[in-house]
Amino acid sequence: MTSAIIVAAGQGTRMGPGTDKLFLEVAGRPLVAHTWGRFDAAKCIDQITMVVRDGMQTAFKDLAATFHFQKPFQVVEGGEHRQDSVWNGLEALPSNCQLVAIQDGARPCTSEEIITATLQAARLVGAAVAARRLTDTIKESDDSQLVSRHLDRTRLWSVQTPQSFRIEVIRQALAAVRQKQIVVTDDTAACELIGQPVRLVENSAPNPKATLPADLTYIEILLRKA
Repeated sequence: MTSAIIVAAGQGTRMGPGTDKLFLEVAGRPLVAHTWGRFDAAKCIDQITMVVRDGMQTAFKDLAATFHFQKPFQVVEGGEHRQDSVWNGLEALPSNCQLVAIQDGARPCTSEEIITATLQAARLVGAAVAARRLTDTIKESDDSQLVSRHLDRTRLWSVQTPQSFRIEVIRQALAAVRQKQIVVTDDTAACELIGQPVRLVENSAPNPKATLPADLTYIEILLRKA
């Protein structure tokens, strides 16, 4: 079995106070409904686990009914940090699950092709991540005001989701994070902690995450073209 964990437990504070970005309407439906719909339609996914803030369980179940999602799903309470939410999702997965794709709830344009490609790479290597080569010139600053050094962009990648794993790999990686009581910004960083190789899966299609209000205009254009 292959599952998807969609992490939808964040507050989305950069969208502004009192705004739940996941339920902002974009291209005719809530943002997170687009994300969920992509995985519901993906042939490579058998089951979906939505990880949400406490108190939002009913809202997400209503979302599934409203948009007639077909795949088996469950709604799980999130944790303090993203890694805790992913851990809760992993703990709730069916016992026969072998592969998992972990997705940001606010990344609604992900293609079925990249979902499939990351899962195939994870089956072979253990861990894989959708990523894009950086094309801008990159500078580093020590004080956020002046350029400190130039970085070689040919070695740099911007990582996205899905981030896909064999179940035993991501469980071991996040268990190490929890044991060391550190915070990581994404799931592949946990793999780096245990020395687990992570395959970069180049994604040429737009796959933005809604972080700032300006992101929504671009996402709306992409979704209406789909």
